[in-house]
Amino acid sequence: MGSHIGAALIASCLPLLFAGSARGGEGVEVKITNDGTEDIVVTVYDMNTSPERVVLSNARINGFTSVPISLVGDATGKAHVSWTATSADAAFRRCGHANTMVSNAASVSVHADSSCSA
Repeated sequence: MGSHIGAALIASCLPLLFAGSARGGEGVEVKITNDGTEDIVVTVYDMNTSPERVVLSNARINGFTSVPISLVGDATGKAHVSWTATSADAAFRRCGHANTMVSNAASVSVHADSSCSA
């Protein structure tokens, strides 16, 4: 009878071990992906922390390359990420930025395809 209880306990806990979504305060694994051919310089902020935490600081990301990061999840398991990007080519300067909410295992596309404000 003891083995039945142990088996039932293991069977009820297995789904918790394989659950992929993070819950409040846990890490949300995300890939920051340069969605263009040109190299860009990216800064990424975790907006769920107070104060906001810099996750990547002026990181050069080659074209179509991804960088894994870990963010803090909110009560629903989502992360709030903000990013800014500038082109690595100083002669043809372009910029980009955005804020977004993401789930675990998401990919955030970053780019520098707009004119930079003064």
